[in-house]
Order: sequence, then structure tokens, then C-alpha cells
Amino acid sequence: MVESPLIFLTAGESSGDAIGARLIAALKARTGGAVRIAGVGGPMMREQGLESLFPMEELSVMGFLEVLPHARRLKRRIAETAAAIDRLAPDAVVTIDSPGFARRVMDSLVSRPGVLIHYVAPTVWAWKPKRVHGFKARYDRLLCLLPFEPPYFEAVGLDAPFVGHPVLESGADRGDGPAFRDRHGIDPDRPLICVLPGSRRGEVRRLLPVFGRSVERLAGRIGDLSIVIPTVPHLTDEIAAAVAAWRVPATVLRGASEKYDAMAASNAALAASGTVALELALARVPTVIAYRLNPITYWVIDRMTSVDYVHLCNIMAERELVPERLQGECNPAQLAADLDALLKGEGAAQEEALVPYLKSLAPSGGAPSLAAADAIISSLRSST
Repeated sequence: MVESPLIFLTAGESSGDAIGARLIAALKARTGGAVRIAGVGGPMMREQGLESLFPMEELSVMGFLEVLPHARRLKRRIAETAAAIDRLAPDAVVTIDSPGFARRVMDSLVSRPGVLIHYVAPTVWAWKPKRVHGFKARYDRLLCLLPFEPPYFEAVGLDAPFVGHPVLESGADRGDGPAFRDRHGIDPDRPLICVLPGSRRGEVRRLLPVFGRSVERLAGRIGDLSIVIPTVPHLTDEIAAAVAAWRVPATVLRGASEKYDAMAASNAALAASGTVALELALARVPTVIAYRLNPITYWVIDRMTSVDYVHLCNIMAERELVPERLQGECNPAQLAADLDALLKGEGAAQEEALVPYLKSLAPSGGAPSLAAADAIISSLRSST
């Protein structure tokens, strides 16, 4: 392995940015700082020293029809990323999640750089199982977050070690709830609901009005109630403006510094589907998952997927441990009733039921980011 390898990283959304930031820190730790980083990332990766080619937020678009208005810009950013890789000739390229963006970047390369690695295996066990062949054709190694994933890729000859789920390093289980309530003047006995409408502008605009009406309806059921809304920086102002008209007092948090304290302080949560659902499980916050997509996008996805749930713990358990309210079921009456049930006793049972599934996400030794860094360094050594 070269003394100071250049590793090009790409992340396309907030969860990938968090994974990338921890990976950069782990690579620095494993190499004694003798690693150079380039690529595309968000604020957390920039805090670790990455100079992003362009704002990562431009890539945070989800859904088939939702992508169309942004297609020209996305195509330009894909070309810019591939050109940077060709110019820099890094020792390794690590694309993090966002498989659509990653695939198009790989296909746009003129020359093949060093080792090609994808971090966060695509959910071939849920939909499009033939994607294993595409990843085999494009990558040298795949890093899996889930213990049951490696066999899907090893079956076609793609090296795919299990490195553990990054949520275990998020700090979601170490929040200080009492301190959060004290800082924000929230009475210790007042019910507090953590509302998380997503990290993409489109999903926030679809979900936040529904979530607002849901918590207002819940307040009508139980009386006094407070809301806390952790946000990502590029959406804070929009969310704050929207919730200013809510009839329930809401504290909007700017940035991630208080996110886990807010979770620890909360009695229940209403959240968009995604990585945050696992963070809430790790924080032991009883949760309702809710999501809406464009009806056509949902119709297509529903017919392409082979799993019955969206929450990872529900998928592993093969039953609904965490309520999932999608599309038509994502409505104020249903969500308020679900939150009410969690506050009145069902929440404790949910917390305990999730424990064994969370434990299964840990690698055999060390933190997931260190396991991922070791896998990348191993690939660099074997390529020289």
C-alpha cells in the first residue's frame, strides 16, 4: 500500500454523510493520519476535512417522478464526479449508499482507478435481486451493513464482508434527556413527541403538514403536549416557518448537536422511514413510522419489492414490531391513535422487542467504521 493513499468518497444524502464522516475518522485512526481524502459529501464529511466537489444536498432526491425535474443537474454532477476521479486517479474509490448515483458515476469513468468499493450493500434481498450482477461488474468489494447480506453477493463471486451497521456508532443511545428538557424549559412530566419528517426537501413537504395535524389531534386527546423537531441545516428555516402556525408548542433544532438529547427526552416519536428509525430504536424511543410518496412511484415500488415492511427490525422479525403507516394510512387520525397507544403502554413492549435485532447489527469486533476502514485498507494492500 502506498504511504499516503488517496481515497475518493461519494455520499448522496444525510445518512451517507454520517457514514462517510465516521469512515474518514476511522481511516485517519488506522493510518495515523496518513491518508488523503477527496470526493463529494455533506457537512459532517466536511468537518472531517473533505473539500466537497459540490453541495451534496443537490443529490438528495428520491423517487422516480421526483427525480425528473432535477435530471439535468444530476447528470451534470455525475459527469463532474467521474471527471474528478479520472483526473485524480485515486488509490481507491468508495461510493457510499445512493446506488443510483454511484452506478452512474462508475459507468461514466473513462479510466479505471484503483480499488472500487461500495459501502452499504443494495437491498437485493428486498427488490431487484439481479442487481448483484451489476455490482459484481463494477466493484471489487462491497461492504455490508447487515449480517444476512454477504451470501447474496458472494454467490456471484463478489467479496462482501459484513462490517456492521453505522447506527451503532451514532451516539443515539447516549443522549441526555433530563438536560435537554432543562435547557428548553420542558417540564419533566409533560409528554414530549419527537417529530422527524425526513432529510429531503420533497419528503418534508409531503410529511410535515400531516405530522402537524397528527400531533394537534393527539394534543386534543391527551391535553398538554410538546413537540421537538431535529432538522438538517438546509431544511431548518423551511421547517421552522411551517411549524410556527402549529397549535402545539414545537422546538425546532438547528443542526445535529442536540438530536440525541432530544430523542432521549422524548416519550414517543413520529418519523419518516429511513435510518432515523434505527436511531430511535437505539435510543429506546417508541416510534411510529410514516411515509408518503407520489402515488405512481409508490405503485411501482410496491410491485417491485419482495418484503412486507420498511423498518429494518420489522423486516428481520418478519412482523410489525414498529407501526408502519404508509400512503393512505399516513393520516392524522391513524398517526394520533398510534402515538396515543404508545404513550399509554405499548411503547415499553416495542422497546424490549427491538433489542435482539439491534444487537445482531454489531460486527464481531470493534466499531463498524473501523471494520469498514480495515476492509478498505486490506483491499488497498492486496491490490499492490
